[in-house]
Amino acid sequence: MFIDRVKIQVKAGNGGDGVTAFRREKFVPRGGPSGGDGGKGGDVWMEADEGLNTLLHLRYNPEHRAERGRHGEGSNRHGKDGADVLIKIPVGTQIFDVESEDLLFDFTESGQKFLAAKGGKGGWGNQHFATPTKRAPRYHYTGRPGGERELQLELKLIADVGLVGFPNAGKSTLISVISAAKPKIADYPFTTLEPNLGVVDLGDYKTFVVADIPGLIEGASEGAGLGDRFLRHVERTKLILHLVDVSSLSNRNPVSDYEIINHELANYNLDLANRPQIVVATKLDALDEPERLENLRAQVISDGKPFLEISAVANQGTRELVNFVAQKLYEIAEEKKTEQIDISYEEQ
Repeated sequence: MFIDRVKIQVKAGNGGDGVTAFRREKFVPRGGPSGGDGGKGGDVWMEADEGLNTLLHLRYNPEHRAERGRHGEGSNRHGKDGADVLIKIPVGTQIFDVESEDLLFDFTESGQKFLAAKGGKGGWGNQHFATPTKRAPRYHYTGRPGGERELQLELKLIADVGLVGFPNAGKSTLISVISAAKPKIADYPFTTLEPNLGVVDLGDYKTFVVADIPGLIEGASEGAGLGDRFLRHVERTKLILHLVDVSSLSNRNPVSDYEIINHELANYNLDLANRPQIVVATKLDALDEPERLENLRAQVISDGKPFLEISAVANQGTRELVNFVAQKLYEIAEEKKTEQIDISYEEQ
């Protein structure tokens, strides 16, 4: 089950109390204060784990509490520190404070850690308060409370390529052909109810990751259909594959579909409108009105975007598409390297 939004409560451990105590030893008539300090409360940490791809494990386990620090003891014995709690989450998760709605952390790499709640400091025992004029202090400090807050976790899948388009545009069929992913495929709208990830093998140990985003419709950026619940999964992709059904089976106009999806992407996040995009005409095997394909081709070319034609069912044009995507990803990576070098040069 794919869960990409959860709320959790984190509570760090309270610090242990210090203690008031005095030495009681033979041949030591004036032993003095010997109250030990309380232990520190445990912290609550979050760590990105590339082995996870959903927040399901947190949905039914919303409360996370670290252990409190133990109280100090006599003979200057320090209380034991509380054990930390580590919460594993998928790479791509964003952490928001529910109360302030501030973004606290964005996990973009495996192994990154974030301190969600800090444990309270242990209180001082009375040994700390002895002075030349006050040799028998009879007071100590109590431990500080641990941090506590409610967090909103939102997962945005990290993939190289995002597949977008109207329901039944052929996205699930394509990802099943070019990768080992096995999404549900059927001839009715909204077959895909959650994003699917597929790894495309290019040979020589080279791969790229494709995310199949559930179908979008007009008004998706405002919540229509599956709405913006899944649009945010496109935000992290480097390249958008915009699939358009050119067969007459959909009873829709391919050019209109193409323009509507681009409008929804721009309306949701203007940066998506400028993201590199390849437009792919699908279901060539069912094409019975060639002018539908030609009209779409003319519109896409006039917009200055690459245009390809495939039939995933007949495995027609899919290898050429994979090679083209791989080349485009390589060019994007090279451009990013150049930009980083230019920024470094300007800083010097």
